[in-house]
Amino acid sequence: MRTENEPGTRPAGLLARQRIMALVKAGAVAAAAPVEPGQLQPASLDLRLGAEAFRVRASFLPGRGSSVAERLKSLNPERVSLEGAGAVLEKGIVYIARLMERLALPAGVSGAANPKSSTGRLDIFTRLIVDGSDAFDAVPESYAGPLFAEISPRSFSVRVREGTRLNQLRFRDGGAALILDAEALRARHEASALVDRALALRDGLIVHVGLAGAAGEVVGYRAIKNSDVIVVDRIGGYAAADFWEPILARADRRLVLDPDEFYILASREKMQIPADLAAEMAPIDPAIGEFRVHYAGFFDPGFGQGPDGRPAARAVLEVRSRDVPFLLEDGQPVGRLVFEQLADAADELYGAGATSNYQHQGLKLSKHFRG
Repeated sequence: MRTENEPGTRPAGLLARQRIMALVKAGAVAAAAPVEPGQLQPASLDLRLGAEAFRVRASFLPGRGSSVAERLKSLNPERVSLEGAGAVLEKGIVYIARLMERLALPAGVSGAANPKSSTGRLDIFTRLIVDGSDAFDAVPESYAGPLFAEISPRSFSVRVREGTRLNQLRFRDGGAALILDAEALRARHEASALVDRALALRDGLIVHVGLAGAAGEVVGYRAIKNSDVIVVDRIGGYAAADFWEPILARADRRLVLDPDEFYILASREKMQIPADLAAEMAPIDPAIGEFRVHYAGFFDPGFGQGPDGRPAARAVLEVRSRDVPFLLEDGQPVGRLVFEQLADAADELYGAGATSNYQHQGLKLSKHFRG
């Protein structure tokens, strides 16, 4: 006979805040310092940097049967202390940092990670690594061991410290993600609109870039190279004009993406995520365009829910052209939103807590900038 704690008796799906809290209380998530309430999001847990990082010459995966620590030794890493005021991580350099949190997941529970929204908007390339893994940002079922983050600032050098939160972890019970298919998405949209316009589906909900605007209206931003160091834990401390070049609307509603440049754009459509679902921005078909959109692609339940129950937030798009200049036009498909079922409806929605910085957003830079 199965007990309530055995696989198959619990609701399957992505775990919401209350069940993540239960994992923490049960010791499945442990840490060098107690998990703080502010780390708990509606369907994810913020992860904190530990006391040290290592500068390495290349990104890597440990592979089956190997640990991250073993691979690090083989690369002759340079230790960087994150204690006290922390350290500057230089743009273009790869670092590996041990995280404060470690896992001892119960049977049937796995994990998936992604950068936090603010991390993506600062163009800090961040991925989770675990021992024995041959894939980034994936925690296998029943994993027990430490967590590490690969960090590579791309546009700005940044200062981080012990306790800085760059990425977040989601937990799944019951194996594979419970993804809503086209029929289910149509039914949900008919019952309560997921977007503020006609539903466009292709292995998820298609997201289109918004480049239309009145003369002089800002429709995007391009990162300014060789800017000052950004302290990641300093909120609202920087003038946007010192780090970002505004992109103004053009009459032809076009934008040419230059290689090796970083852009902040926004979706044309407003959206909302129901209380029993979460969503992730997935890459568009490579045949549609040679660019990458949305490094930090996770949307918590409740994101974008307006006071009138209508979609109220645009998706901010972190965009980089791959190898050649690429022409974007207003309304062009740039990504797809994949919706996933939660095991239980979230007990706290995005926007209800003090750490929700992007509810009802339009085009918006990260919380570090003002003006």
